[in-house]
Amino acid sequence: MKELLGARRLDDPLAALSDREREVLALMAEGRSNIGIARALWVTETTVQKHVQHILTKLQLSPSSDDHRRVLAVLTWLRAR
Repeated sequence: MKELLGARRLDDPLAALSDREREVLALMAEGRSNIGIARALWVTETTVQKHVQHILTKLQLSPSSDDHRRVLAVLTWLRAR
C-alpha cells in the first residue's frame, strides 16, 4: 500500500510545491490577484510575487509570449485535484 501512495505522489505535479505555495496556487485558482492573496494570507504582495515565481518555476512553466503561465499553473492545480 505504501508503494502505491508513494508512486501516486511521484506523479503529482504539485509534489514539489510547499504548503504555502499550494495555498497561493489555490487562491490563484479562485481568481485572486496578488494583492488579494496577500490580504488573505496576511503577507506582503512581494512575498506573494516570490511564491508565484517559485510555483511557476517548480511547475516548469517557462516564460512565453504565447501562454499565460498563471492560467497554466491553475489548470495544473485543477487537474491534480
